[in-house]
Amino acid sequence: QVQLVESGGGLVQAGGSLRLSCAASGSIVSINDMGWYRQGPGKQRELVAVITHNGGTNYADSVKGRFTIFRDNAKNTVFLQMSSLKPEDTAVYYCWAYERGSRWGQGTQVTVSS
Repeated sequence: QVQLVESGGGLVQAGGSLRLSCAASGSIVSINDMGWYRQGPGKQRELVAVITHNGGTNYADSVKGRFTIFRDNAKNTVFLQMSSLKPEDTAVYYCWAYERGSRWGQGTQVTVSS
């Protein structure tokens, strides 16, 4: 079993910053891509950012220039640095990793007040 545990969510004012972290643990063989998805109120889950094992990144248009994804392969950890946050960024943020299949974290709430 592989577990993903997120941390770093919370309440922040518009324009502020937060950093999310996600650590993978358990019977890890090799983690390929890692990323973050989010699900806002009444919305479907959507991709926020993804990073390959070698550091290649891809972002949703809505977060480009404001969010940065990076990872520490030695610690099986992925981060999401979020800046210039907007109320529309309010969502539950889920960590995702591909390790012999898709793995998901339990989610962490990010609330941005106007």
